[in-house]
Amino acid sequence: MTINRHGTATRGDTLVNRLADGVELDDIWVEITDALRAYNEQKSALAGLLSFKTTNVAEAVPQGADLPLFEEATEFGTPRGIADPTYLSLGFTFKDFDVASRMSWKYLREADSEQVVNRVARILGGDNQLVNGSILQRLLDPTVRVNDWGHTVYGLYNGDMQPPDYLGKKFAADHKHYLTTLGTALDSIHVEAGISHVKEHGYGAQSGRFLLLMHPDDVVSSKITSWRAGVEYRTGGPLPKFDFVVSSNAPARITHEHVEGATPPPEYAGQPVVGSYRGALLVESYFIPQGYVIIAATGGANSNDNPVGFREHQNAAYHGLRVIPGVGPYPIQEHFYVRAFGTGVRHRGAAVAIQITNNANYAAPVIVAHR
Repeated sequence: MTINRHGTATRGDTLVNRLADGVELDDIWVEITDALRAYNEQKSALAGLLSFKTTNVAEAVPQGADLPLFEEATEFGTPRGIADPTYLSLGFTFKDFDVASRMSWKYLREADSEQVVNRVARILGGDNQLVNGSILQRLLDPTVRVNDWGHTVYGLYNGDMQPPDYLGKKFAADHKHYLTTLGTALDSIHVEAGISHVKEHGYGAQSGRFLLLMHPDDVVSSKITSWRAGVEYRTGGPLPKFDFVVSSNAPARITHEHVEGATPPPEYAGQPVVGSYRGALLVESYFIPQGYVIIAATGGANSNDNPVGFREHQNAAYHGLRVIPGVGPYPIQEHFYVRAFGTGVRHRGAAVAIQITNNANYAAPVIVAHR
């Protein structure tokens, strides 16, 4: 049976194949996918220094054990064996996040390539905020959570368990890595104690580096770049035990001082370095909430020694920021972006979070990483 279709063709039936400035939609789509591939290969430098990638839902971490004692051998006796240590299951969360480009055919008809690229650049910036913010929130928030497999997801030590012994050093059951300054200023004594708080667990002592992460405004208010061993930098404040040594990134200056030993590098794993104090490299970032300081041991970008586990799906096809093409002959129309990941602290003693406050009780910041 023949069906006679009637109707009027509308402007919605018109095929839009290029932008207002003449750029082909297929060409701009290729440019977007290429940029996304490069973006995923160059994960945020800050996130990479604090985290490592994993596909595990949890990891069993040995919690130390008494050292086995040897016994005097006998001619016919059999020596006693040793037992395995106890293990703690440390979980990682996992969630899916997405955002749509919402570029209709009418928008594409009137927009130029600069407008389209700007929208994509903003989405990449939002993904950077999502990843960095989620990792920092996990470090700065002691709240214990449960992941999709029922495993407990921890932050840093917060008086909820006794840390394993390290080289004969025993820790109390109320040992915490969420500290406050008990004052309105960050002083040298807080940084010195924070570094010791991490080093006593064995992190940063044999390999890797210490990072001192601060908001730029806190760098200024603390006067950290003027800390000198035994010299007062604020009235009534504690005297530093070490000198702050600026990197070559600092503005040119005239000085009669000279540096003994290695000077801090101008950058570390892609992050500009302001200088160093007691060997900790000072990195300032607006991602760090004002009023909070992180001291962390890092093994480098994506090192397994880094504190936070960055969990991705077991299927590698779902790793990184993915672009989902829109329906129709031109995938750029109505396409959207997806990121699937989760976080959890794997090395609970590898970092310290310090809040600059008079309050003795630590309060976690609110980092807006996603809706």
